[in-house]
Amino acid sequence: MAGRINDDDVKVVRDAVPIDTVVSEYLQLRPAGGGNLKGLCPFHDEKSPSFQVSPSKGLFHCFGCQEGGDTIAFVMKIDHLSFSETVERLAGKAGITLRYEEGGYNPSHQRGERIRLVEAHKAAAEFYVERLGSEEAEIGRKFLAERGFDQAAAEHFGVGYSPAGWDHLTRFLRGKGFTDKELLLAGLSQDGRRGPIDRFRGRLMWPIRDISGEVVGFGARKLRDDDNGPKYLNTPDTAIYKKSQVLYGVDLAKKDIAKASRAVVVEGYTDVMACHLAGITTAIATCGTAFGTDHIKILRRLLMDNGSARVIFTFDGDAAGQKAALRAFEDDQKFAAETYIAIAPDGMDPCELRLSKGDAAVQDLVEPRTPLFEFAIRQIVSRYDLETPAGRASALDEAGPIVARIKNGASQHEVAVQLAGILGILDTQFVVKRVAQMARWARDRGGRGPAGPADGRGGRPNGPQGSYDSASPALSGPALNLRSPAHRTERELLKLALQRPELVSPAFDAYGVDEFTAPPYAAVRRAVEDAGGAEQGIVSAPEYLAGVREAAPNDAVRALVTELAVEVFHGKTIDEAYAGEQLVRVRLRAVDIRIHDVTSTLARLGTGDDAERHQAVQNELWVLQQYRQSLRNSGAAAL
Repeated sequence: MAGRINDDDVKVVRDAVPIDTVVSEYLQLRPAGGGNLKGLCPFHDEKSPSFQVSPSKGLFHCFGCQEGGDTIAFVMKIDHLSFSETVERLAGKAGITLRYEEGGYNPSHQRGERIRLVEAHKAAAEFYVERLGSEEAEIGRKFLAERGFDQAAAEHFGVGYSPAGWDHLTRFLRGKGFTDKELLLAGLSQDGRRGPIDRFRGRLMWPIRDISGEVVGFGARKLRDDDNGPKYLNTPDTAIYKKSQVLYGVDLAKKDIAKASRAVVVEGYTDVMACHLAGITTAIATCGTAFGTDHIKILRRLLMDNGSARVIFTFDGDAAGQKAALRAFEDDQKFAAETYIAIAPDGMDPCELRLSKGDAAVQDLVEPRTPLFEFAIRQIVSRYDLETPAGRASALDEAGPIVARIKNGASQHEVAVQLAGILGILDTQFVVKRVAQMARWARDRGGRGPAGPADGRGGRPNGPQGSYDSASPALSGPALNLRSPAHRTERELLKLALQRPELVSPAFDAYGVDEFTAPPYAAVRRAVEDAGGAEQGIVSAPEYLAGVREAAPNDAVRALVTELAVEVFHGKTIDEAYAGEQLVRVRLRAVDIRIHDVTSTLARLGTGDDAERHQAVQNELWVLQQYRQSLRNSGAAAL
């Protein structure tokens, strides 16, 4: 068994590899004064840099999490290596041959597991590159050529080819001294009937490198129709490869990302190649998984969260690409950088765009165009009919929480104003206040959603959690706010419909579900309607309430029906006058909303649109205005 590494050799390695050079492979460093450098700590999340490196002392220290040490300590922690593995890796980079105290020169089979897996991948990458020139690999070279990539491009990105046989790579690596166990642990081989066989066979191969440039995995593209595997096959998660923690091309892009404070996120290996060859050398891609939190951490360390940083996503224009963009937006607020989305004409990806229209078209594509939040909002809003009040209300209920997640208050206000314009809502302050309310609700609930008793302080009714009615529009959103006059009145009217139906029927049964602005109350109104209306309650109260509960779509609505059926009224005298007052208030608010919506539609139509439609909308507005005046003058008699 090999002994420990010679102490003098450890010192030589430590002195030969500058700490700032090593740390710069993982994060961006900037002058901190006194000859020190600073950056965002890679060992804990932080918004401002508290991680400092002293090149003259060969040390690092984070004033946030208190991690510190020399070059060896840094690599040990960030790459989860043992002491000997770290020294061996650094020695390899510096070209230093290590001596071991108990004899011999570092025999390969005695080296650390991680080092061995990395070395196996390095040998495999060289093997694949060499095989790309073989006669069998003609199909792979043709694939690259058809996408605009010549031999020089393949060499730059280390693209190779895996032979179609069962165990070409396995036998090659055995000859290099690697054991079957190591090849299986590396994910380069897999168990076959008669022993290990190659995991990748007859495919075009892209080496996936970590941020330090070590090959830790592969992405393999299917080339033949008789290959029954997936289009792209990636290395499985191993001790050195976690797909959620690597970005393809980051080893090539990291310096330019740090220099330009800009990163371009694309979807595939060929897209990264196309961007780099077109001069967009800040392009990177995920490896068979959605862009997520761990990827953000990598980019944040390179971008260093300065105010001018930009991240541009170039997802495909198809439904899958749009879905990926919305997933990316879920983590948008973890960036300090501004985030944008760029979609090429006709939904082409960067590789297709370069092939079709040249490098200039790719360069133009990634110039910041549409903020990611705006894209996400428009995707949501496009699913609703903005010509109807219910459609605009539903769109606001779904898009509002997205805007509410914007942490910067000024930005949130600005985007809320934009949302009002997108929805066609003239009263921008209403939308701004609604978004602010959603933001407060999210903070109060820690982002978990509404819960708690309806106690007059804004809580949701007691009972099981979940959507109140998935079949009804706009039935998800913030908790009920009983300080809201609208919510208080709607609640009183529902209590009357359930407890004293004779006071509100038959007028109540003519009210639409959309006249109840609180989603939970709209769900209860629907349940009353499905149970036959409040008129049924005049005939038999017990059966009526049981029918409403039975008509409720889920336990949450059922619990709310029960609560409203037993809750005391706010009025001192519960009579026809009180009931009429609640009926009028709910109807007036609905009419006001409709007038606002029609006015908005009229504004969008403009004078140059169809004259007949313009006149029809004006007539509707006049009728609504007359009805509102009648309600105000005559009260319940106008219902």
